Order: sequence, then C-alpha cells, then structure tokens
Amino acid sequence: MQNLLTPITHHLCSPKLVPFFKATCVYFVLWLPSSNPSWFSALIKCLPIFCLWVFLLAHGINFLTAHQSASRILAGLIFSAVGDAFLIWQEQGYFAYGLLMFSITHVLYSTAFGMKPLDLKVGFVVSLVSSFGYAFLYPCLSGPFTYLVAVYVALIGFMGWRAIAGIQLCNDLWTWTKLSACIGAILFMVSDLTIAVNKFCFPVPYSRVIIMATYYAAQMLIALSAVESRDEEDFKKRN
Repeated sequence: MQNLLTPITHHLCSPKLVPFFKATCVYFVLWLPSSNPSWFSALIKCLPIFCLWVFLLAHGINFLTAHQSASRILAGLIFSAVGDAFLIWQEQGYFAYGLLMFSITHVLYSTAFGMKPLDLKVGFVVSLVSSFGYAFLYPCLSGPFTYLVAVYVALIGFMGWRAIAGIQLCNDLWTWTKLSACIGAILFMVSDLTIAVNKFCFPVPYSRVIIMATYYAAQMLIALSAVESRDEEDFKKRN
C-alpha cells in the first residue's frame, strides 16, 4: 500500500500543484457574494481549474498527445471551467448552459477512464443509486429540467461507474491512479447532488462550502489520475 501511494504523495507535494492550492484558498478567503455575479467572481471561481490546466500542460504536450486519457481529462477541465462561468449567472437563466458543459465534461471523463474492466455489478449499483437520486429530485423538477436533469444524472452516473469499476480490490488489480479517479468521481457526484437538492428542492445548510470543497477536490484527483499513469509505470520499473 505504501509503495502504491508513493506517486500520489509525491505529486500532492509537487510545486506544480501549489498554484491550484493557492487559487482554492483565494476562492474561499474572498468568498465573493453569489448574489452579485460578475466576471471577477467568475475568474476567481474558475482559477483553480485554470491551475489544473497548467498542471497537466506542465507535463508536456508530448505526454498529452501520447496519452489520450490525459488529453481527454484536460478537455474535460476546459469544459468544466466554461460550465463554472455559466453557473455564476445561473439565476439569470444560464444554469442549463452550465449543465450542458458539465455533461460534456462527464462524457470526456468517461472515455478517459475507459470501458475495461466492465464490471456490470458496479454499473448496476451505480444505476440504482442514480435512479434513487433522480426519484428524490423528480417531484421538485418542472419544465425542461425534468428531462435535462435526467440526462445529466445518467451521464454523471455513467462516469462514476467507469471510474469506480477500475477499482478491483478483490483481485488486487488496482492502482492508486484508479483509486484517485474513483474518489474524484464520487466527490463530483456528491457536489452535483448537493447543487441539485439546493437549487430544486430545499436549501442545504453550508451548501456552497460542501459543493465547492468536494468539486475542487474531485477535479484535482481526476487531474492527478491523468498524470500519474505515467509516473506509476516509471515507479514500477524502478522497483
């Protein structure tokens, strides 16, 4: 276990992630009022995601072009930032656009995680959880969101399935890279469920803290899973 965690510990302490941690701290310290959307507040919200772009790009264009999963995760982060900007103005009618951007993000992440191993049992469990989640939200939805949220739940559920399926604990066929993607996907689902409940059903206490803390942690872990695939291979060769 310690050997498997060595690569992630290395990168969490890497100077390449320092800008992300600083940008995240800036967001929580400034805590700009969500009731006054502006381009400045959009910038502050998106800044940690921009730093994750830089984090991936710092590993080199050759690395990104050679690893399709990494390039797809970078593309997902780009769409995420656009989605974040739309959600700043969600009360002005841009929530659906944010939903679309994050839907594309989940498709990209799903293709990055791949379809092997398939693990239909995990798929069934995630489908069940997603169905219960949508059933809980359904009475609170109206108009186009009745269908838009259904599609979104299906997409993020599929992304979660592909990330969780990579963890084969019983067969000892897992790596910390896959564990990082798995935890990141679960945190993303928690963040988005909190957004949905808070927006459509009832106010969730400390919703903004829960949403943003889980969201930033999710994106960081998913970004780490992209670059560590290479470092993990190098680590195994050295040992």
